[in-house]
Amino acid sequence: MRPLAFVDLETTGATATADRITEIGIVEVDADGTVREWQQLVNPGTRIPPFIEQLTGISNEMVAAAPSFAAVAGETLRRLEGRLFIAHNARFDYGFLKNEFKRLGVDFRAPVLCTVKLSRTLYPQFHRHNLDSLIERHALRADARHRALADAQLIHQFWQKIHVDRSSDEIDAALAKLAARPSLPPHLDPGIIDDLPEGPGVYLFYGEPTESGDLPLYVGKAKDIRKRVLSHFAADHSSAKEMALAQQLRRIDWIETAGEIGALLKEATLVKQLLPTHNRLLRKNDELCTWTLVDEGEGWLRPELASAHDLDFGARTSCYGLFKSAREAAEVLRALAAEHNLCDALLGLERTAPGKPCFGHQIRRCKGACVGREPYARHTMRLVGALARLKLAAWPVNGPALIREGDEAHLVDSWRYLGTAKNDDELDALLAAGRPRFDRDTYKILAKYVGRMIPLSSQRAVPPGE
Repeated sequence: MRPLAFVDLETTGATATADRITEIGIVEVDADGTVREWQQLVNPGTRIPPFIEQLTGISNEMVAAAPSFAAVAGETLRRLEGRLFIAHNARFDYGFLKNEFKRLGVDFRAPVLCTVKLSRTLYPQFHRHNLDSLIERHALRADARHRALADAQLIHQFWQKIHVDRSSDEIDAALAKLAARPSLPPHLDPGIIDDLPEGPGVYLFYGEPTESGDLPLYVGKAKDIRKRVLSHFAADHSSAKEMALAQQLRRIDWIETAGEIGALLKEATLVKQLLPTHNRLLRKNDELCTWTLVDEGEGWLRPELASAHDLDFGARTSCYGLFKSAREAAEVLRALAAEHNLCDALLGLERTAPGKPCFGHQIRRCKGACVGREPYARHTMRLVGALARLKLAAWPVNGPALIREGDEAHLVDSWRYLGTAKNDDELDALLAAGRPRFDRDTYKILAKYVGRMIPLSSQRAVPPGE
């Protein structure tokens, strides 16, 4: 039997990159079956939230005199080295330890086994595989819950239980299945699999470095970065696009976000900044334009094409459609004219002498506003009705707004994404940087979350996460 380490941690929260460890529990099992147990409180260097105190029973007072992780890192590493790292929801515990070691300049790596996945593999007839379900299902002895060593002992008990319930062949097959590594592109460091986070965010694929730096290949968003990245490689045998991407890939980077909104906004921004070679959607569009209506008097409103980048959506609301080019905008307007019997001359789609009929009137499509047979006002009413489905939403608040997500706040203004902040100082820096140009993709994202926008003026400080 290979040496094992059954591990459980208590932490200040659920985010490995931001939260910290408050307690470590390890049950070591040597190859000869010798068992040793170790438990250590850790001063996280930050306050433990009240609900975490209530859940774990570990208070700020209890860890005040405890050593920092740096002080116990050597002992922790010694107890884990050369052992199979076994934990319940192992990505959580392993991720926290990797981040704590990383802060100290230590690249911690270990083979990992998740007992949640092991339970699902061995007992597929059951739907629930959390630790409380395992306690009830397998009659495990729970002296305490949500304390590090007590939970590590429960994981060890589960390991012993499966060796009673299942044959060695069944267990070996399950372990082999869970240990199987996904296929990776030939030039990628296999260790990347252990580092990929399982939360939301944006991932970036880079190719062979050039004189100007790493070549951006692809930017994508994900609710689960690890799962989404690995899905690219699982498909590389069936998709020519994925195969080409895999062959060019040299490095993967990622940016974790508080949730899906942050991932969507960050993806749209990065694609336009980096111009990755494999992204086709969300690309930069310098010719973006929209139709506005100009009052020519006597009830005649004339469509006029305006650059969307120059518009202030806080003041101007009569904007219709977002088009990649003037040609596309004209094609859409021409189609509306044909559908609603509008006058090409009054729409500016055709040049005619005053009082002369447009071509549409000559073929009995236009109702004659160009020659006085239809009042301008009636023509305008049909034009506004035709454009209604293209009308852009007006900016819903006075000035900048916040969209809260987790412990972050996205700062937006006139359908523009200024950035994401965690405190007032970061908000001030974003405001001082100014507004970026209007972007169609950002507009489409933000329009879905109008109901979550809070005027910045009504709540200056970034509120705590929901």
